[in-house]
Amino acid sequence: MRDKITGAEALMRALQAEGVKTIFGYPGGSIMPVYDALFDYTRGDKKSFDHILVRHEQGATHAAEGFARVSGDVGVALVTSGPGVTNTLTGIADAMLDSTPIVVIAGQVAITALGTDAFQEVDLVGVAQPISKWSYQIRHAEDVAWAVSRAFYIARSGRPGPVVLDFARNAQVEEVEWEPKKVDFVRSYVPYPKLDEDAVRQAAELINSSKRPLALVGQGVELGNAQEELIAFLEKADIPAGRTMLGLSAFPSNHPLNVGMLGMHGNYAVNLKEQECDVLIAIGMRFSDRVTGNLKAYAKQARVIHLDIDRSEIDKNVKTTVAVVADCKESLPALTALLHENNHQEWRDSFKELDQKEREKVIEPAIHPKEGPLLMGEVVNAVAEKASNDAILVTDVGQNQLFATRYFKYHHKRSICTSGGLGTMGYGMPAAIGATFAAPHRQVCCFMGDGGFQMCIEELGTIMEQKAPVKMILMNNHYLGNVRQWQDMFWMQRKSFTKMMNPCYELIAQGYGIPYQSVTDRKDLASAVEKMLNTDGPYILECAILEDDNVLPMTPPGMSVNEMMLEV
Repeated sequence: MRDKITGAEALMRALQAEGVKTIFGYPGGSIMPVYDALFDYTRGDKKSFDHILVRHEQGATHAAEGFARVSGDVGVALVTSGPGVTNTLTGIADAMLDSTPIVVIAGQVAITALGTDAFQEVDLVGVAQPISKWSYQIRHAEDVAWAVSRAFYIARSGRPGPVVLDFARNAQVEEVEWEPKKVDFVRSYVPYPKLDEDAVRQAAELINSSKRPLALVGQGVELGNAQEELIAFLEKADIPAGRTMLGLSAFPSNHPLNVGMLGMHGNYAVNLKEQECDVLIAIGMRFSDRVTGNLKAYAKQARVIHLDIDRSEIDKNVKTTVAVVADCKESLPALTALLHENNHQEWRDSFKELDQKEREKVIEPAIHPKEGPLLMGEVVNAVAEKASNDAILVTDVGQNQLFATRYFKYHHKRSICTSGGLGTMGYGMPAAIGATFAAPHRQVCCFMGDGGFQMCIEELGTIMEQKAPVKMILMNNHYLGNVRQWQDMFWMQRKSFTKMMNPCYELIAQGYGIPYQSVTDRKDLASAVEKMLNTDGPYILECAILEDDNVLPMTPPGMSVNEMMLEV
């Protein structure tokens, strides 16, 4: 006869079975039995988990995302019902669009109270279903072990994503005989499609006959842990590769086949060359509108090969010639084995003139200005030059994100955390907290604008309490910079509610006991960056930025990628 335990205790054991070590959470009434059980599992001989008390439930989900992105494990958020869990919905949607594996566990009223408009009752399963891989209500203690195992299996397998568990209060306090469960199969769910060898052969034939191949590398390479397989593939056939924003650290910045970042604010040459290549090889990316620009004019000359684990991405935006639906950890080696050793030096050399044009018109003026106020590009470059090779870039959303992703350096896999598909302001600081717990020995550099910083400012409390070593670079231009840029360029300079009155960040830093420095003159920038990086624990470096600093190049919305602008 097994001993009986509560559903809350069963949750602890189920999380142990999944290898969970870190939980980001915020307690409340409907999840209190779980928190009571958690108390014993965070101390003494029974200690299994580190619980990180965030200051807002949205912060819990973003911290779980940052943890998942850097570690490759599933991030876990634990919250209460009602407003506690509705505050997580932005993070859940963010994780869904960016294929980030997190499990959100939320308290719920007892099943006898469901549908009665009980205090802090909300139909979580109904609300979360469209923005999660799976959403399920645990109604009885006997369901806990199975539901948790299934949740983690779905979150981490195939194309990863968020799973939501709605944990009824009665199920938390009911008793059950503990029996571990292991779910590794779900009917009608095929996370790893069988590799089609005919498709691989067709793709290899196209690549072998190509004169101007171009690879587009997405985050799927990182999610599949296929960085080495990617390099072997590209090097054998001598294929230049551009990277999506989320795929930037899948391929080292200094590799000779790296030709830059794709997208609206990516690099000039690779965007224009998408319109000249004869074979376009998309690897673990979804042909976002920010990459393709006007789809009617996108890469019409090219035969398209699409490698992706998710069949629903095939032909969704761009019509493919050959689709290889499989995990890229499997499909890339299979394809590489059929490729001829090749040399595309002339094709690769054709990028250089465009690269030089961008360097002269955009990059050098952005990172080495000779006069005037500080620019975002030079701040990012100054940090990138002094940061360690395995430093992790975390960004918020806006101009800070676009400058940071352009000018940071990527030498190590899983080195970028940024909100891609949803574009969530307020993502940066909590995601950086999660990153420090995923990789405590790596530098975490978090770039934020003054708008995004204030959207998550409460998480300074989490940083203070945990002494999380987040290096926060606040690029302050007193504007919602990206919206201001669009207003200037496309809305006749009508700056409608984008100017910001900001607080004294030095006083805020003092209140949280976090070291702070302000830089207004570029002669002080290098030493300030060095001091920040050499200071143990968290740090806030505020940089006074030119108010009308613009991110360039830029493909105007609705235009073709070959209409990319180098200047306003």
